[in-house]
Amino acid sequence: MAKSEVTSKRAASSASKVLRDSGSSKSAKSAAGSALSQRSTSKTTSSGAASAASKALKNAGSSKAARSAAGSALTQKPSGRR
Repeated sequence: MAKSEVTSKRAASSASKVLRDSGSSKSAKSAAGSALSQRSTSKTTSSGAASAASKALKNAGSSKAARSAAGSALTQKPSGRR
C-alpha cells in the first residue's frame, strides 16, 4: 500500500538547493530529485532512490539540505512488510 505523505515545502526547498549545488554528491542529488518528484503527488520513493538517500545520510560531508531531502525521500519509501 502506498504511503500518503508528500514532501513539505521546507524539504522541497532544501532539495532544490541540493540540485542547484554543483558540489552535491550524486546520491544527494538522486535523493533530492526523488523528494521533489513527490512534492504534490502520491508517488513513493523507489528502491534506488532510497539507497541513494541512505548514502547521503551516512555521508558525513552531506549538507544540511542534502540530509533534509534524503530524510524526506526515505519517509516516503513504502514499507517492505506486509
